[in-house]
Amino acid sequence: MMAATTIFTRVRLATAADIPHIHSLIHQLAVYENLTHELQATPAALSSTLFPAAAPPPFTTLLLEISTSPFTPPSHDPHFTPLLKSFHLQLPVDDGEEEMFRCGGGATVAGFVLFFPKYSTILAKPGFYIQNIFVRECYRRMGMGTLLLSAVAARAAEMGGGRVEWVVADWNVDAIAFYERLGAEILTGRSLCRLTGEALHAYAYFKF
Repeated sequence: MMAATTIFTRVRLATAADIPHIHSLIHQLAVYENLTHELQATPAALSSTLFPAAAPPPFTTLLLEISTSPFTPPSHDPHFTPLLKSFHLQLPVDDGEEEMFRCGGGATVAGFVLFFPKYSTILAKPGFYIQNIFVRECYRRMGMGTLLLSAVAARAAEMGGGRVEWVVADWNVDAIAFYERLGAEILTGRSLCRLTGEALHAYAYFKF
């Protein structure tokens, strides 16, 4: 019988240097959601849109890192102080992609969450919209997704926010069950509307 193992996690603010790993995670997300035929993201495009040189980043990307050794306790950061947590597992994790997702200090990138500000006129309060949250397959069902969601929720609560929202596909029953266990309300009677491609450009130049 294999002995229990402890892994250490850190949720930190991503930087432009993390683009290769972010791009790989987005590709895996597209595979999981059967959206590879729509995938247009490139490292260069992600770098210019997530971390523009001439302006503050319009979006916030947090990376989840895994290590077999404890992370150095973080110093206070006015933008985002890294969150540290340890997990005690019954079995070691078999990560076949460990080398591909290796980052500084011997840590391994396990997932990410990308979100941006939104506003509720009903509540008259700010909040966040989560565009993507993703944990690599070998690290699922351990509490890693909860850790990423709690990082966003904590940031919203700290600024007096009223809501954190995201979209989950109807077919993704595992994710729906996971979100419901967290206490999230799964809204019905609403559908995501999208202008994209030719329709987007047609209305962008609509003549009033």
